[in-house]
Formats: sequence, structure tokens, C-alpha cells
Amino acid sequence: MEVKKILIIRFSSIGDIVLTTPVLRCLKQQMDVELHFLTKSIYKNILSPNPYLDKIWTIDKEIDEVIADLKAEKYERIIDLHHNLRTLRLKLHLGVSATSFPKLNIEKWLLTNLKINQLPDIHIVDRYFETVKKLGVKNDDAGLDYFIPPNEEIDTTRYGYTPHEYIAFAIGAKLATKRLPTHKIIEICQSLPYPIVLLGGKEDTAKGDLISEKSGAHTFNACGKFSLNGSASWVQQSRLLITHDTGLMHIGAAFKKRIVSIWGNTVPAFGMYPYQTDYEAIEVNNLKCRPCSKIGYQACPKGHFRCMEEIDVAEILNQISLKIS
Repeated sequence: MEVKKILIIRFSSIGDIVLTTPVLRCLKQQMDVELHFLTKSIYKNILSPNPYLDKIWTIDKEIDEVIADLKAEKYERIIDLHHNLRTLRLKLHLGVSATSFPKLNIEKWLLTNLKINQLPDIHIVDRYFETVKKLGVKNDDAGLDYFIPPNEEIDTTRYGYTPHEYIAFAIGAKLATKRLPTHKIIEICQSLPYPIVLLGGKEDTAKGDLISEKSGAHTFNACGKFSLNGSASWVQQSRLLITHDTGLMHIGAAFKKRIVSIWGNTVPAFGMYPYQTDYEAIEVNNLKCRPCSKIGYQACPKGHFRCMEEIDVAEILNQISLKIS
């Protein structure tokens, strides 16, 4: 059957949605297809400017909000890039031929619980592409996409920062075990001889104020002052990005930024490291407790937080110096 209309599903989160963008681009460019995307409403702004999508559907909480409307669309194919019980229920309701990407939950369980690594050495983007292989769609190796609406682009000079001369430092992450302790961030900022822009959400504002105050006038706290697209604009115009394992890391990769990524309880082996860009992963290896989770926690389960407390600041500074030179 000829496929003319496809529904892509990925409910969350920021980074995971950005990682779907090569599939969207390749589907649209390699097939004459109408492309729809279903996600949570809080993430719609990530996808709204994407020129490869014809329609975006959103839910606040439950798929019942859109089932009737999606049935009326009469899709020929569903590409399920989330693959959970909720998407299973949706696919059963729609009764449409579907392909789901392998989440490798057993392999992740083995690594987090028994420290046995059976994960394939393959990025999640390439696992996403397995879902469209039967459609004849291939990875064009052009990397990730991120589109910033013109009205959300930041004129960095208004804040005293010349484009491509400052370092962007994404200090946030949804879960605490993915974030460097504040004292280490301060130490890094105090040691850098470059202008620094701290990026994060409103929940990071107070921490950003403290870091900026302790680090000096060369550090600007932009946390909570801009939308996600505004923060992305700061990243796009930066000289280099320092980041935790978080959404802005993948946005930086979409802009082909040089990246120094800092890993705590999660590991690059999960397959979600910066995609097709120049990056260096900083992590504490050979800890018996790491990785402790494929996602993270609000506090270290062991209480010592060695995966971040033992991060070598000198190594971070050295990698920054190498990537800037």
C-alpha cells in the first residue's frame, strides 16, 4: 500500500523530541508524504517552526483527548518513537499499521542494575531510523534540526555579549543527579577567561544568581529570563557549549556546536550523547554504582554523589581550552 499520510509519536522530553528531527526531515524529503506529529502540549513550541511537519497534535495528559480526531485523519502508517503502554493503547484504537523503535529496556536494566553492558554501540537516532527502514527512508547524515522563530532570536549584543565570543553553560537538568554541584560550576566559571552565559529554566534562576555573583562580572545569568527558543538562540550564537546530559545538549548538537558534556548518573553508552558534532564527554569511570538509572534521581541513592563530586574540574578546563583553541 502506498503511504501518503504518517503519524509520528513522541510525547517527551525536549532532547528526545529534538533527536527525532532527522527522521522527520528524511521522511519528508525522501517520500511524498503528509507528516503529522503527536506530542505533549508543553513541547509544541519545539516542533511548531519545523518546516517538515504538516500538522502537530498535542495532549495535556491523556490520549483520549485526541483519539477521535486522529481516527478521522485515516493515517496509513504510525511511527512510534515513544513506545510505551500509552502509545500501544493509541495504536490499538487507530488500528493502523505501526512500527515502534526498540527501547532496549532489558539491556538498560542489565547495565543499571547488574553493570552488564549488552547495549549496542548505536546512537538512538540510528535506532529511530530502524522504524522507517521498510519505507525505504535512509539517514542522510545531516544531523539534528532545531528551528528558532525569528521573533525569539536573541540579539546578544543588547546584553553586552558578542556572538561567537562567549561560552554557553547549561547549568540545569530535570533531575539532580545529572547536575554538577554548584560549587564545581562556580570553580569552572571562576577559572575561565571568557565571557560566560548561564542557561537554564526558572527553577535554575536562584542557583544562576549565586554562580554569577561568586564567579565575577564576566558571567551573565540568563536562567529563567528567556523561552526555550531564546535559550537555544544563545546556544546557537555561542563559541562553545558546556552542558549536562539534558535537552540543551541536543539543541547544541543541532547547531553543530563544540560541546563539553558532563555526565553524572547517566552514561553515553545509553546512546544519547551529542549527535554528529564535536564533543568531549567528561565522566567518572569505574564507579561500581554508575550508572544507577537510565533517567536520574532527585538525590544520589547512595548519598555520596561521587559520580559528580569526583568530576575533575581541571579536565573540564583542559577540554574547553582544546576546543576553543
